Amino acid sequence: MRAYNNREKDALCRGMQRMKRHIRRLQRTLSLVVWMTIAVVMAGCGADAALKKGDKFYALGEYYDASNQYKKAYSATAAKERTQRGKIALKMADCYRRLNYTQKAVAAYNNAVRYKQADSLTHLYLAQQLMKTGNYREAEKQFQAALDSMPDNQLARNGLKAARMAPKWKEEGSQYTVKRENFFNSRRADYSPMLAGDNNDQLYFTSTRNQVQGDELSGITGTKNGDIMVAVKDENGKWTKPEVIDTELNSAYDEGACAFTPDGKTMYLTQCPTDPVSPRYATICSSKRTDASWGKSTPLEITKDTLSSYAHPSISPDGEWLYFVSDMPGGMGGLDIWRVRMNENGMGGVENLGAPINTAGDEMFPTFRPNGDLYFSSNGHPGMGGLDIFIAQPDTAGTGWTIEHPGYPLNSQGDDFGMTFEGLLNQGFFSSNRGDGKGWDHIYSFVNPEIVQTVKGWVYEQEGYELPQALVYMVGNDGTNLKLSVKGDGSFTQPIKPGVDYVFLGTCKGYLNHKEQLRVEPVTASEEYVLQFPLASITAPVLIDNIFYDFDKASLRPESTKALDELIKLLNENPNVTIELSAHCDYRGPSAYNKMLSQKRADTVVAYLVDHGIANDRLKPVGYGKEKPKTIKKKLTEKYPFLKEGDVLTEELIRTLKPEEQEICNQLNRRTEFIVLRTTYGMTLP
Repeated sequence: MRAYNNREKDALCRGMQRMKRHIRRLQRTLSLVVWMTIAVVMAGCGADAALKKGDKFYALGEYYDASNQYKKAYSATAAKERTQRGKIALKMADCYRRLNYTQKAVAAYNNAVRYKQADSLTHLYLAQQLMKTGNYREAEKQFQAALDSMPDNQLARNGLKAARMAPKWKEEGSQYTVKRENFFNSRRADYSPMLAGDNNDQLYFTSTRNQVQGDELSGITGTKNGDIMVAVKDENGKWTKPEVIDTELNSAYDEGACAFTPDGKTMYLTQCPTDPVSPRYATICSSKRTDASWGKSTPLEITKDTLSSYAHPSISPDGEWLYFVSDMPGGMGGLDIWRVRMNENGMGGVENLGAPINTAGDEMFPTFRPNGDLYFSSNGHPGMGGLDIFIAQPDTAGTGWTIEHPGYPLNSQGDDFGMTFEGLLNQGFFSSNRGDGKGWDHIYSFVNPEIVQTVKGWVYEQEGYELPQALVYMVGNDGTNLKLSVKGDGSFTQPIKPGVDYVFLGTCKGYLNHKEQLRVEPVTASEEYVLQFPLASITAPVLIDNIFYDFDKASLRPESTKALDELIKLLNENPNVTIELSAHCDYRGPSAYNKMLSQKRADTVVAYLVDHGIANDRLKPVGYGKEKPKTIKKKLTEKYPFLKEGDVLTEELIRTLKPEEQEICNQLNRRTEFIVLRTTYGMTLP
């Protein structure tokens, strides 16, 4: 056996060491390949699992949760799997589009295009998202790409038109002044403001801020479910801090986008229930106001269709129609604006507003300015990006609508929607997500200094309070013929036109009518005319105020004629009424003398009325002397706190009072009044 020398031994040892190192490198390489293979397999499994979860969330309409799963699936999909990555990018983009994550949606759509998974709708949606970023030039290219494959698509046509017009709208501007109202806003979404109250001193809106009820985050939006909040004005006219309505009105579900009936007693709102296993659809609910609080909302059944959404309620100024948004069959595409007639027996007769208001896109958030103009938001009409606000006015023939785009800055490249007005003036609040990187909405104020002429009327009981159940008929020589309801304080506000003669007739069951006339002249600044409608009761005595006689005589003083002329006007406005005209004295002096003097005074008043054209057989003069002391109504106690409602000013009661209070009561007893005897004078009975 051959012996190795030292050099050979050294060389052999070095060779064996090199071979061991090579084997170890091979082992590490093999291990890395194995682990990489396992990782790829596991990543593929993770991508598939995330994709399935995303699809499940998407089917339930939970786009926020779906987008997170799609993002995981996209990251776990190898770059070389271009087709799959492109398909997942499309799913992500659709979620981001629905969530108003505009920049993310643009990036995801661009990835779908890059991976050659784009179709004609991809270019359309990408163009719409680019509009929301203000990149009108690139949006124009994408709209054109969509039109190349869909030449008859109206959304793409309108979008291309909008991309070319939007820069001009922004450059031209308008009379609108817009301001973000951070006093109402939070770090989350605040939207759909709605003014309420007789003096527009309440502002309701929807918010997803941390203060709203519940702790869970919505799988749809990634924020808390929205609740309705309210801010009110204090005695100095300043807004107080918004508070969540803490009654049963708000629930664990999403509530928002509310509207009110003209009398302010009923609220309509949108509620979005959720279900962990099946999709649920938005529905419209109503809530009644009792005292100062709103009750638990109850769903409305507008149609029997349970597979469509019903949202964004709005009440027409006359209170006869409920306008709403729905995707139910029979529409023009996307979300449409519909309406249904409301009456004492419920709802019936659902109508789609049709063209030109509705388009193949989405028309949403209808609301009315009190003058009858319909405001709504749309992404189907040419606009500046996202939802734009449009104004629909009835055409002169009354058979359709004319549509107006109010321009910039009321509209922007973002979503603009949810108008509410301070009375008849063109000012109020709306919501917009302009400039918000997360797509959250905020409340803005707007002012348009246009000249507005209005009439404000007050209907109330003579010697009493407001009559919220009253109606006012308004007739103009321009063809105007309206029936106006009044608010809870007995008031109404209505736009009027220069150069028109108007007649207003205040009516209420149990009361005589009252008529007022108004001639409207052109003005250079906004002006409001105020009319009073004091209605005389049919069942209770009515004071004829400011009737004065010479001392200890029955002759009328000259200053009495104004009040008597008002009575003549009232009798002419109510020609079927007969009255008893009565005069009264205080308890001082002989009873027989007082009765004789009061009878002469009643005769004097009747003679004045007859001399001015009132038929004698409609009038019955009676002098009661001190036989019928005055009974105090509640309204009079506000002026004289020492009296109580229902007090009868007898001699016994008066003598218990202070001297100065006694004199007041004696003055109240010395009065002339009338009471209605019949309401059928001159009527032919069958």
